[in-house]
Amino acid sequence: MKRIFFSLVCLLCAQLAFAQKDSLAFDEGNNYIYYRVIDKPALTADTLYNRAWGFAASLNTATKPAKGQAENTLNTSGRFLVYNGVSLMRKEAGEISYTLNIQTKDGRYRYRISNFVFKPYQRDRFGNMVSIPGIEVPLEKMEGKYGKKDADNYLDQVAAFSIATGSKLKTAIDKLPVIVKKDAVKKISTQNW
Repeated sequence: MKRIFFSLVCLLCAQLAFAQKDSLAFDEGNNYIYYRVIDKPALTADTLYNRAWGFAASLNTATKPAKGQAENTLNTSGRFLVYNGVSLMRKEAGEISYTLNIQTKDGRYRYRISNFVFKPYQRDRFGNMVSIPGIEVPLEKMEGKYGKKDADNYLDQVAAFSIATGSKLKTAIDKLPVIVKKDAVKKISTQNW
């Protein structure tokens, strides 16, 4: 019974790992992309745009969001670390830079995380992990440069990051502004007692 239960747990964990890699798709130019369209029928395009702008500004404080070419569009970029190895021997393998594009219309918005570029890290003379200058590998060419095992590991981490960023964006857009309720100031009359 224990073996059956253990095998079912392993099967479900393996299925979850494969599901993350499947969430990344290819666009028209054969580049990896994470793309979603979300319906919000009660909100206008301007409200969605302002909430998305606030999210993009808080996502990466080093870069300011830029207005896109189309109306109600914004672009921002950022980067995150990817790791290599197993739990105790895990180390920073590099960083992946990305571009986040958010477009809003009345009642819906869409976002696209794309342009993934990997910059590998190496140890410097002080034992710190620093990026290797001049080497940038697009995510689509990872398997040819670093092998299938490392490429699959990085793709899983990119998918997990994209899913987490999408859920943070959805939470930021769903968040309603706090309405400050002002209580009337009670005046005490000392004349009548």
